[in-house]
Amino acid sequence: MGGFDRLQEALPAALAANVPGSGCDHVVVAMASFSLSESLLAHYGERIPAMEHRYLNASLMLNRIDTDIVFVCSIPPGPEVLEYYRSLVPPDVAARMRAKVHVVAVDDPSARPLAEKLLDRPDLLAEVRRLVGGRTAVIEPWNVTEPEVAVALELGLPINGSAPDLRSEAFKSAGRRLFHRAGVPVPLGREDVHRVDDVAAAAEWIRASRPDVAAVVIKHDDSGAGDGNFVLALRDESGTARDPHEVLADVAALPDWFLGDLATGGGVVEEMVVGDQLRSPSVQIDLMPGGEVQVLATHDQVLGGHHGQVYLGCRFPADRAYAADLARHGDAVGHELQSRGCVGRIGVDFMAARSGQGPWSVTALEVNLRKGGTTHPFSALRNLVPGRYDAGSGSWVADADGRTRAYRSSDNVIDPSLAERSPQSVIDAVRDAGLQFDSATGTGVVLHMLGCLAVDGRFGVTAIGHTADHADELYVATLAAVVPRGAAAVELTR
Repeated sequence: MGGFDRLQEALPAALAANVPGSGCDHVVVAMASFSLSESLLAHYGERIPAMEHRYLNASLMLNRIDTDIVFVCSIPPGPEVLEYYRSLVPPDVAARMRAKVHVVAVDDPSARPLAEKLLDRPDLLAEVRRLVGGRTAVIEPWNVTEPEVAVALELGLPINGSAPDLRSEAFKSAGRRLFHRAGVPVPLGREDVHRVDDVAAAAEWIRASRPDVAAVVIKHDDSGAGDGNFVLALRDESGTARDPHEVLADVAALPDWFLGDLATGGGVVEEMVVGDQLRSPSVQIDLMPGGEVQVLATHDQVLGGHHGQVYLGCRFPADRAYAADLARHGDAVGHELQSRGCVGRIGVDFMAARSGQGPWSVTALEVNLRKGGTTHPFSALRNLVPGRYDAGSGSWVADADGRTRAYRSSDNVIDPSLAERSPQSVIDAVRDAGLQFDSATGTGVVLHMLGCLAVDGRFGVTAIGHTADHADELYVATLAAVVPRGAAAVELTR
């Protein structure tokens, strides 16, 4: 048994300690290390530290669970931001947060994964060890690759995520095979394509099976967030089927980097799902080391960018018309992954389609063995409005009042004028408008990514209401309160 496997033997006890009322003195090390492809890291660039700060929502855990939190980050959040999070909870919880939330910053704003930066700082590793103090502890990562495992080994702490050698279980080809085994519907497609001829043949096979298909999506096996996806049209703008030779020429004309990565890493070709109405829902799941699969939440994701492939934000919960299906499919996928040794947070992305007034149909698109863009807004709800997700009805029911909650969230509220604004000015604008989250009512607005204002005039919002309409009202009111011209604020691609 390797060192990492031995560390992971302590994971069940660490997770058992981190629940309400456990009575166990323990520590959560929150390390939002984004170990992603170089192209994605380069694209996010200066925004990486602000993206790490989204997981300051984890500090709100002290509203539910008595724990110490060590928040590891690239650059420290400002004192006004930490005070802001304490203002969202009752005074006694705020006092605990002041004493029990410890920030460890490496002072490195580069786009390298946080775990790599931390490994370069033995002094900070020693500081984390000191803060843990030999107590029961767990590392909560964003995803787990070799650098995150190296940090776990240095600290001698288990990490709540799947071992790096299981990463390929979530690659696009493997994911499609997993969905088939779990009995979860998928778009028509083919796995393990590598060459231009493979892509063209797969596209023609799909067209022969579904003559009305308008386009297919080519995806790299190891990709995420829409990075590594290309849409290939099979019909022209008039709706006429394109000649197979033209389709082949389009594939051959794809960028060299894309074709090179496809040749070495493989990929899939899938029909582009169509309908009069299209949505991009997802389900969040926790895979517990003891074998339990917990369906945590469903979302309707807001996508944008070129061909609408990039995550922008989300609405919770997903539409009740298909939320129960998402939960059922997510549970099946979770059990399939558990049988292969996966643990920790996972997400499954779907496409929901509807024609006319007919029923919605959902098909699974990909598995993510990591946290994602819906993690931090759900963390805000879960910690500020403790309750439970009812998978059957697709609703969150608050413990305090038995009423439902919903939210609308975005990482991409952006306006050029905001680049001159301070985090405190945005906090004050939301508070002065009467929109800040109120622990007494369990509704209101939670801000995040305030460090991104100085980068490109961007910040994040999670608006928690009793209903979806209420959440939308709070979200729109926030734009009007913070952004000049209110509705002129736009959600950009990334």
